[in-house]
Amino acid sequence: MRIWPDHEKLQYSGRIDWQDPKGPVFVFPCTSVRMRFTGEKLNITVKNQKAYWENYLGCILDGEQTKLRLPDHGEGVIEIPVKPADGGVHEVLLFKRQDACHEVTFLGFELADGAEILDPPQRPERRIEVYGDSVSAGEVSEAVEYTGKADPEHNGEYSNSWYSYAWLTARKLGAQIHDIAQGGIALLDGTGWFNAPDYIGMETVWKKVHYQPAFGPASEWDFSEYTPQAVVVAIGQNDSHPEDYMKEAYEGERGARWREAYRRLLDSIRGTYPEAWIICITTLLEHDPSWDRAIDEVCRAAGDERIRHYLFRRNGRGTPGHLRIPEAEEMAQELSAYIESLNIEW
Repeated sequence: MRIWPDHEKLQYSGRIDWQDPKGPVFVFPCTSVRMRFTGEKLNITVKNQKAYWENYLGCILDGEQTKLRLPDHGEGVIEIPVKPADGGVHEVLLFKRQDACHEVTFLGFELADGAEILDPPQRPERRIEVYGDSVSAGEVSEAVEYTGKADPEHNGEYSNSWYSYAWLTARKLGAQIHDIAQGGIALLDGTGWFNAPDYIGMETVWKKVHYQPAFGPASEWDFSEYTPQAVVVAIGQNDSHPEDYMKEAYEGERGARWREAYRRLLDSIRGTYPEAWIICITTLLEHDPSWDRAIDEVCRAAGDERIRHYLFRRNGRGTPGHLRIPEAEEMAQELSAYIESLNIEW
């Protein structure tokens, strides 16, 4: 029994390309589809495009999480073993573990003959959006034996957006999430690590659906599709590459240009979401505090009660590698408590 992607009882979350209703494209981490169903069979059909690394989807079936290896390129069918469940009802969440190291087209589920697809759970009223880099995407988060240490050699297998501080925060808040996060990204085009040597920054990506040049032309997101009440801006850690100009010459021309570009980004987000709270952060990942100083300066100058700068207890003084699950949990605990303290009208 084939369940096509446009079935009315499938529940999606994330910034998705819906140009083809029979083939929605998942680009960003945390993008997901949820289904409740009966029967003891579950297959998924997908089509993957790989830019780099090995690519995996995350799957949570009846509370048990696994990762599903995707084909490097082209279409494939993946069988997911289904164990008997109390009452015969199952729930599956299929989600994108990684950033635009790949794009995956979801082509539907296959259930047992005579199976039934049930109504999904009610969507949370709370909605957050995150703009960030690899830490926001949950990159290398599962390498828990390297907690507080430099990254191990890896090929994408440790990256899991489920354990990003971003999604952990959303779950603590009971909120939906759009996670506009890309490993290596900085604010400005021409800096950072993403898409070397023609680096692309968040100043370009923040309003896109597609932005990975390996997969074709960029495309714009329709912001009427999703309106968050809280936006987290977590940019300022890859911006020191190839030169840490904020540390070396805070008052110099490049530092001033970055602060002006950061102000423009906040202005653009405010113009898009007039009522949202905007929380500006960096993370526990080691970085020079001059970047936090710059963010604080811009936030204070904005004169907007709903634009805040938050510093974590161990801000910039934690791991030299990516955040592992315990460190992401630490961030999520602090950040969710801070957001709750703002008394947002959800």
